[in-house]
Amino acid sequence: MRHVFDLVIRGGTVVTSGECFRADVAVRDGQIAAIGVNLPGGRRTIDASERLVLPGGVDSHAHIEQMSSGGFINSDTFLSATTAAAFGGTTSVISFAAQNTGQSLARVVEDYHRVAKAGAVIDYAFHMILGDPTEAVLTDELPGLIKAGHSSLKIFMTYDRVRVDDERILEILMKARENSAFVMAHAENHGMITWLTNRLLKRGYEHGRYHALAHARLAEREAIYRFLALAELVDQPVMVYHVSTVEGSAVIREARGRGQKVFAETCPQYLFLTRQDLDRPGNEATKFMFSPPARETADADALWQALSLGDLQIISSDHSPYAFDGTGKLRNAAVPNFKQVVSGVPGIEARLPLMFDAMVSSGRFSVQDFVRWTASEPARIYGLAPKKGSIAIGGDADIAIWDPGKTVTFSDSAVHDLSGFTPFSGRTVRGWPETIIRRGEVIVADGKLHAAAGSGRFLARAAGEAAIPTGKLPLEMDSARNFGAELY
Repeated sequence: MRHVFDLVIRGGTVVTSGECFRADVAVRDGQIAAIGVNLPGGRRTIDASERLVLPGGVDSHAHIEQMSSGGFINSDTFLSATTAAAFGGTTSVISFAAQNTGQSLARVVEDYHRVAKAGAVIDYAFHMILGDPTEAVLTDELPGLIKAGHSSLKIFMTYDRVRVDDERILEILMKARENSAFVMAHAENHGMITWLTNRLLKRGYEHGRYHALAHARLAEREAIYRFLALAELVDQPVMVYHVSTVEGSAVIREARGRGQKVFAETCPQYLFLTRQDLDRPGNEATKFMFSPPARETADADALWQALSLGDLQIISSDHSPYAFDGTGKLRNAAVPNFKQVVSGVPGIEARLPLMFDAMVSSGRFSVQDFVRWTASEPARIYGLAPKKGSIAIGGDADIAIWDPGKTVTFSDSAVHDLSGFTPFSGRTVRGWPETIIRRGEVIVADGKLHAAAGSGRFLARAAGEAAIPTGKLPLEMDSARNFGAELY
């Protein structure tokens, strides 16, 4: 008997960002070929009765095999990180090709392609981190890399080794505008952080709890405001990464309210952890050190509200794992003060179950909202749609079948990345992705990985609609034309 389809997922509740309905989903040649009731059988059939059939998650912010600003390599390989992602229901990830001082950006991208091609088990793309945006890099290397499918650029406004000053940010924004790329920023005021850190350490305040004090909430508010002002000057759409405060989300709301094209994300650690999690004995605090740091419960409430209002569009993981094993190469558990602890925590596996429990199982938001913030919006904003982020005919068959009633308690021993811990250890969630399908192939089932290292594919991306300028220039810049000055 010749089968019409390669795979049929039968009898589940299909969810997109806008709909929720009972249907079969059929797959042929790695793509969704049909959605309907009582579809013909496939070479393989999966019974999804009493299950939710969701798009595979799209994690648009993850650090994999990357050197930190302090010179440490994080603990994951592309194999381990994407395995963890798959077990957590994520089927596409955008990681970083991170340039440091003195490096050729083109060579950096080539190096990251090599390790990803060898290890990734889910599909992947790259944001390019511009840590040393020289004129040669911006003029000779960047345009070609954007055309090759690396359509998003990240800058840091803090960290000694990679921070970019305002004038150079403007140059990057203009290059992005000229070459149809998107720009994202880690927005914290470097001077504030440095000044506070030095004063704390001089007075003997070295424990990890002081990490939160050094990264003042005002440092986020000021840097977001400044980044958006720079972007507005040249009419370049931008993304603000990992918003953590009431004040930061308010700055974004105000900018969007006056018509500026601004996008923003937050992460589970800002919705579930607080500054008090750093107040743990000894080196345990370092398991909760990330930047910006966790804030207060009121900030988490404001971020939930910002999501519901549309001021924030994405929930990413900012996965940045460093093993808690005391070696100088990874996260050093024996360092004398908080400044010397490399910042970042794992999260690529926990992201979707945490959000499903908090949104869907709790009844706080709909399952369509969950899909929108964790799959369809990151795919749309970063140019992966319509192939990724939804269940639609013609799209890639990236599907996560969820058991909405299954309860799981996070533990350090159960993680699939190489950090060896999770900051959410002991937290119980209801709702779990049990079968994961990537381009029509089952890659996670029955608690086991069924994908070969390197079977993930690179996703070349042109910038999507999100990166198109509004055409509105500040009055001063627009009036420059009256003086015969061509600035754009």
